[in-house]
Amino acid sequence: DKFVASSLKHYVGYGFPFTGRDRTTALIPENVLREYHLPQFKAAVDAGARTVMVNSAEINGVPGHINKYLLTDVLKNEFGFDGFIVSDWEDIIKLVTQWKVAKDEKEATMMAINAGIDMSMVPYKLSFTENLIALVKEKKVSMTRIDDAVRRILRVKFELGLFENPMPNPSVKQNFGKPEYVQASLEAARESLVLLKNESNALPLAKNKKVLVTGPTADSLISLNNGWTWVWQGSEKSLYPTNKLTIQQAIKAKLGERNVKFVQGTELIQPPGTTAINTTPTMFDREVDVDKAVSEAKNSDVVVLCLGEGSYTETPGNLTDLTLSETQLKFAEKIIATGKPVVLVMVEGRPRIINRIADKVSGILLALNPSNEGGRAIADVLFGDYNPNGKLPFTYPRHPHNYLTYDHKLFEVEETSFGNVATNPQFNFGHGLSYTTFEYSDLKLSSKSIPMTGEVTVSFKVTNTGKRAGKETSILYLRDEVATLSPPGKRVKRFAKISLNAGESKTLTFKLNKDDFSFIGANNKPTVEAGDFTVMVGNLKDTFTLK
Repeated sequence: DKFVASSLKHYVGYGFPFTGRDRTTALIPENVLREYHLPQFKAAVDAGARTVMVNSAEINGVPGHINKYLLTDVLKNEFGFDGFIVSDWEDIIKLVTQWKVAKDEKEATMMAINAGIDMSMVPYKLSFTENLIALVKEKKVSMTRIDDAVRRILRVKFELGLFENPMPNPSVKQNFGKPEYVQASLEAARESLVLLKNESNALPLAKNKKVLVTGPTADSLISLNNGWTWVWQGSEKSLYPTNKLTIQQAIKAKLGERNVKFVQGTELIQPPGTTAINTTPTMFDREVDVDKAVSEAKNSDVVVLCLGEGSYTETPGNLTDLTLSETQLKFAEKIIATGKPVVLVMVEGRPRIINRIADKVSGILLALNPSNEGGRAIADVLFGDYNPNGKLPFTYPRHPHNYLTYDHKLFEVEETSFGNVATNPQFNFGHGLSYTTFEYSDLKLSSKSIPMTGEVTVSFKVTNTGKRAGKETSILYLRDEVATLSPPGKRVKRFAKISLNAGESKTLTFKLNKDDFSFIGANNKPTVEAGDFTVMVGNLKDTFTLK
């Protein structure tokens, strides 16, 4: 039986705006939409997703809420989606006030419903209902469209059993907050942490060292959780649980109060009376006791410097520059200037730029909002009670306004003529260190010559060559060497996470087929072309030919 209906959001192209800001214009050719943005929605629909929320922005001048081609022709008809489509907050009204494609709310309602919207999310007004009734009476919205929307909404409600028992059984309250759920959250937090730098094996830290923990995210559950958690912006400190450990509390719990000092240094602040974050990040940082932190650093063996962000989500989280605030960078430079080893813990929801300090610290641990158990997880990794195994899920930029995805064209990271300086990320997609080492060997292809509709089997061996057990995520990439649309340098085709004891080896085997060899061509359809393909995993590569 189904008890929960998932909602896919935001359909589609929400993550690819032209300016990089939230809910704004996107310019996306259809072949790019079909190559990069639609496949994940298709996969989720095939997996049983029952509702879809629409992108508040526009693509190529057409607001998402009136894009009949994407809503009806593609999602409902081509993908076979038989759940319902819901608007985002007041986005039918915004067709008038923001996008200027309708003269009034009534016309906007007609355009949106006829495009394929099934439900309007405006909980405080009845104008949508009044307008829709009038539009049906005027035959500007057909009863066929109304019946279709109603069937879709009722179908999902029937599937969820809401007509049999609309309220949950009171006994299900006993299923909340079970100890095993806390453990699952802790494990997820541990696996999400990415060790980006570990110079001269500075980590893990010895537990008998004198440790200073400092920085604006060191004593903050808000930073560990961020938006869409306890409230919309995640900003209400009073709502957070009192029995969960911040980073500094978790380190003290592990090492004892005597060996650990906590000094705030700087803090992140929320302006009084607001839940939004300003576009100027320095307004949300202030020095508290920087001199005390520097003095304490001089008396410590190592400094755990916790920087990053407070809470934000959606448009209130817009930034004009991803560079970490000047307040935090200056504080970090003062701590680094003491000459003591510094381990940087970045607690954030996006890659804030740290090129000024990244090369001057001994270690860097990335914590992408790891939840209420994040403090414990971070302490476990820093002091070696858990072997980190996270891999970077994006390319971490070194400079503002110089961003790159992992599947870039090959020349983007090469010095070319006319002063085209190569893009040099701070850390590459898929990067992530461990306290053990892994070696890749024995890459084998089942054939070096493959028919156009055939498949190739790829196998390789992974060996834990270090002294402790660990997990490794093996990522298999494929490159089409020559194509009629300029090919990316590599694309992920398969991956697997495996656990290996010290000295243990495992052989992984994957099969690649015509779907893996294809790309969306200029005709907006999957295209497979003959030619050479290179398989890459770890430091190994081999080539086969499609004929």
